[in-house]
Amino acid sequence: MHDVLKALDSLRRPRLLIRAARIGAAEYRRDAHLRRHFGYGALPRSAAALARLVEMEEALNEQRQIGTGGYSATRHVEILIAMMGEARILRSAHAA
Repeated sequence: MHDVLKALDSLRRPRLLIRAARIGAAEYRRDAHLRRHFGYGALPRSAAALARLVEMEEALNEQRQIGTGGYSATRHVEILIAMMGEARILRSAHAA
């Protein structure tokens, strides 16, 4: 868990993406947001969800950097929102 959070803290992305994700993270609802990315069924725990989200985000960032036609800035922001929301859940559970 600490490795994923540490990697998240060191994440460097364009300011506009991060700013948009921070705004969206204020309204993060785990059930609705994660279902959009993981589909239906049982949702993984926060640590597992965050690890999967990090992988998804890395793939999106690679598409962004290469400039492929399939890149979606909207999807990238949605994944960043979910990452921030899950990280907040993990940190609050760890602090408690």
